[in-house]
Amino acid sequence: MRLGGPARYVIEIEAPEEIPSAYAFAASKQLPTFVLGYGANTIGHDEGFNGVIIINRLRGIIEKDATSTSDALREESPSKTVITVMGGEYWDDVVAYACERQLTGIEALSKIPGLTAAAPVQNIGAYGQDISDTLTEIYVYDTTTSTFKTLTKSELGFSYRRSILNSSARDRYFVISITLELHRGQMPRPFYNSIENYISEHHLTDFTPQGIRQIVSTIRAAKLPDPLVKASSGSFFKNVYLDDAAAALAESKGYPVHHGKDGHKINSGWLIEQAGFKGQLLYGFRVNEQATLVLINESATSYADLAKARSAITSKVYDQFGYWLEQEPVEITQP
Repeated sequence: MRLGGPARYVIEIEAPEEIPSAYAFAASKQLPTFVLGYGANTIGHDEGFNGVIIINRLRGIIEKDATSTSDALREESPSKTVITVMGGEYWDDVVAYACERQLTGIEALSKIPGLTAAAPVQNIGAYGQDISDTLTEIYVYDTTTSTFKTLTKSELGFSYRRSILNSSARDRYFVISITLELHRGQMPRPFYNSIENYISEHHLTDFTPQGIRQIVSTIRAAKLPDPLVKASSGSFFKNVYLDDAAAALAESKGYPVHHGKDGHKINSGWLIEQAGFKGQLLYGFRVNEQATLVLINESATSYADLAKARSAITSKVYDQFGYWLEQEPVEITQP
C-alpha cells in the first residue's frame, strides 16, 4: 500500500537455525517482533515500527525426509503427491510447480501475491479452494517455548480467512514450512461461478490444473491490479458471512447471498458498489472499478488517509445495509 515508516531493525532468515538467535536479539534489546513475508497483505503506520522485523527467506520445495539434499522432490503414490514447501517460497511459484505436474488442489489459488508461510495464517482462498483443503501440517518455531514443532491441520483451527496463527496464537509461531497433499486429476465441477461463466463465454474444454490456472490468472489480471504496479493490498475487506436466519432475511431483501461450503455470504464488493463507491477517489485511495473490494493508493501519503477512506466506506455500508465490513490486511503496530 506504500504506507508506513521505517523499522528499528530488520533480520532476514535464510535457515531455520537462525530463527532462535533473531528472537534472542529482539529480547536482548527488549523490543517487539513482527514477522514479514512479501508484504502483500500488510500495512504500515506512519510512525514506523520500533522493533525487529523478521523476514522469511527460507526457500525450497522438498520431500518430508529432512536428510534429502534435493530442492524439488516429492513423495508420491498413484493417487496423491505430498510436498513440503519452505515458507519463503513465493506462493504462485508453488502453484505453478504443482500445476506443471498435473496436481490438483491449489490451482484456483493462482496469482495470489505473497509467500507460502502466509498461506495458512489467514487460510488463503479463492474461486472455491482454500489452502486448508490440502494442507496437512506446518513446521514452526514456537516463540513461547523456544522449540521447533509440527502443528497438524486440526490444531490450526481453520475457518474463513482465519486460523490460530492470526487469532488466538497470533505472533507465537514462525512458519518454517507447510506440507500439502495434492492429487492427480482435476477440480470437481461445478466450478466457482466466475470460472464457469468464463468457460461458457470462451467455450473452453481444458479443465486440467494448468487449464484452470490459466483461467484464474486471466480473470484475476482483468479484475485485480498488480501490487508492484499499483499500490494496493488486494482485497481490502472480507466478505460478510451470515447465519441461516440472517441469510434468509438478506435474500428476502433481494441481496445476492452465495451458499458455499463455508456457509452463507454476501460479497462485500457488491455492498460497496451498491453504496456508490465504485471508482470513487477517497482521501487519495481509488475504489477499483473492476473489483470494488480493492483500494488503490493513488496519492495518499499517510495512514490517516487510509483510516478516513476505510471509515467512509464502512460507515455508509453499515448505514445502508446493516453490515460492518472487516478489514483483511494486517497492520504493523506497536504492542
